[in-house]
Amino acid sequence: MTAIGSPQQSPWSERIAIVRRYHEMESRLTASVSERMLDLACLQPGMRVLDLASGMGEPSLRAALRVGPTGFVLGTDLVDGMLDPAREQARAQGLSNIEFRAVDAEALDLPAQSFDVATVRWGLMYMARPERALAQVWQALRPSGLLVCACWADLEQVEYVSLPRKSIEPFAQPPPIDTSAPGVFRFSDPERLRTLLAHSGFTLEHVEAMHVPVMEATDGAGVAHWIRTFGGPVAKLVAELPPEAQRAWEEGVARECEHHRRDGMVQLGGVTWLAVARKTEPEAPGRQSAT
Repeated sequence: MTAIGSPQQSPWSERIAIVRRYHEMESRLTASVSERMLDLACLQPGMRVLDLASGMGEPSLRAALRVGPTGFVLGTDLVDGMLDPAREQARAQGLSNIEFRAVDAEALDLPAQSFDVATVRWGLMYMARPERALAQVWQALRPSGLLVCACWADLEQVEYVSLPRKSIEPFAQPPPIDTSAPGVFRFSDPERLRTLLAHSGFTLEHVEAMHVPVMEATDGAGVAHWIRTFGGPVAKLVAELPPEAQRAWEEGVARECEHHRRDGMVQLGGVTWLAVARKTEPEAPGRQSAT
């Protein structure tokens, strides 16, 4: 799930409604990321897949199609209501090889060596203690099992965040980004991710970058509405502006958006890192301290 602000910034019921409203669009636009993650995971029929931070079913639903009826996918998320649309889609597609479970990634408590592959799409960076989640994944993966992660690159390469921040600068200063704290850019440096993985018992084997849109609108007004709806620091600053300044802000958004028009639509997205790591043996010393 992609958002300008952390999910904790809104009550969960409100956040779920917002994400659900834009889910079809985001799922369609970001399908290439999910499919590439599953390519990198080398999925085959009969495999068992653990998907963390599944949200509304990405990439877990696609994984279920790949592993087939002899395989199994467990999709997890912190909030049960976030998973309801994923369950609905699974039923609509007739998928009986997938389960969605609301559970903290730090406390999965799964049988040891019970999964072949683990995936986490744009979720690891939001976790308060990602090392604990990775310790749980390490425990659940079979020897030499693969973990495939998607994390956003730095601010200048992710326009769905940089454009809103740039748009507010003539009126107010957006807060600085702390890349050491949970948030979009927590693992914008692949080396930071490599270090975390190594301390958690994984060897980073491959990293690649791809650009992907996460939202689209017919014009700048649609983008401005999207920024306001998802909330976060920029939306808060906009709401505090007087009406005339808010209108000027919307005009600025519209001007900036024209640089991102593709085939008649404005699209905002960014560069995401796709990282493939392998569970290593023997157990890494750092993994003990993470539990």
